[in-house]
Amino acid sequence: MSDYSTTTVEMTRLIQAPVEMVFDAWLNPDVMRKWLFTTEETNKSATNEPVEGGTWEIIDHREGTDYRGIGSYVKMERPTTLVFTFKMPQFSESEDTIQVTFAEQENNCLMTFTHEIIVPHEPEWTRKDIEKALHEYNLQTEQGWSMMFDNLKQIVEVSY
Repeated sequence: MSDYSTTTVEMTRLIQAPVEMVFDAWLNPDVMRKWLFTTEETNKSATNEPVEGGTWEIIDHREGTDYRGIGSYVKMERPTTLVFTFKMPQFSESEDTIQVTFAEQENNCLMTFTHEIIVPHEPEWTRKDIEKALHEYNLQTEQGWSMMFDNLKQIVEVSY
């Protein structure tokens, strides 16, 4: 048995704004700090080098603790596709892969999101423990992204 498994979260959102505006909301640090892994109130910093091979970092400060999300861009095709890595080094060295595609649908943006999550195993885990962890990671990840996407939708639609 390997020391990790993967699970995938797939989501779509229809956002009432142009595709380019939604694409840019993933890359502009001033917008990122309002919704991506953080909120404007808790964000400490958001930096971004939005080119293939470039890196991004967000530091969120909650309840006296800094939470750091980092990654790099694997693929970037403006305004249709973003593929990037994601990890939170304070919790794990595992690096997830996220792909976001953007398509015009009746003057709106249909955003399709796929997050491949690496779930590390504990040495003593049974198959049942692994299945439980995969389910919990998937559920928690989907809940987190749902909240972030609600914020993204509000920010972009209000700006439009």
